[in-house]
Amino acid sequence: MDLTRDEEARLIACLMETGQLLLECGAEISRVEDTLTRIGTAYGGVMNVFVIPSLITITMNYPDRESITETRRIRSYGTTDFYRLEKLNALSRECCAKPIPIAEFRERLYKIAAGKKPLPAVLVGSILGAGGFAVFFGGNLWDGLVSAVFGAIICLLQGRIGRTELNTAAANMLVSLMIGLGVGLVSKLIPVLHMDKILIGDIMLLIPGLTMTNAIRNILVGNTISGVVRLAETIIWAAALAGGFMMALAIVNLIP
Repeated sequence: MDLTRDEEARLIACLMETGQLLLECGAEISRVEDTLTRIGTAYGGVMNVFVIPSLITITMNYPDRESITETRRIRSYGTTDFYRLEKLNALSRECCAKPIPIAEFRERLYKIAAGKKPLPAVLVGSILGAGGFAVFFGGNLWDGLVSAVFGAIICLLQGRIGRTELNTAAANMLVSLMIGLGVGLVSKLIPVLHMDKILIGDIMLLIPGLTMTNAIRNILVGNTISGVVRLAETIIWAAALAGGFMMALAIVNLIP
């Protein structure tokens, strides 16, 4: 596909936006590099792509022209958004099968970036997940119901805190502290509840299990730097999560 110099610059900008969105949605490093390489190749470029969790570098070469290199610092990442990830994958497959005009490509990217996971679906998933895990790990029906209620609160809190400038570790600590205090106070008021079972159900919504799995996968497939960086981040997030719950339990235990 023959592109003008201006179209090449706009294409590499679209590739940068695609890579950033993929990272923000929780895609593994190898997927991001492969997707950007395939799209650029479909538009006729010879691609050299390097990605780590905080940086994307793309060099695009066309015959008889100077190469174009662009680098972007990524500052927001660490979430998991399969809703937008699925749309990005569909768009990339469409571009690889039959390249679409750059203007349309950019417009569809902006539309995906502005999209959000349907709140009712996320809310229902949080309720079912928290309640189900509480019962699975030995809680009774009442434990499951209370855990489900706090699962819904976690969903709403994450949406609210996600619109602030807090980093993931601080957000995890704040949410876990608030939920731990809430569960502890309810358990004090209703002694028949099992606080540990309720907390287990709610903790399962906050553990960065998928992010840690992707980090280990990156290490195993050879993306060692990216994998180690992401693994260190998930350990910090998990430590912040544990710290928030520990502080909450310490405060609750002071209540007679």
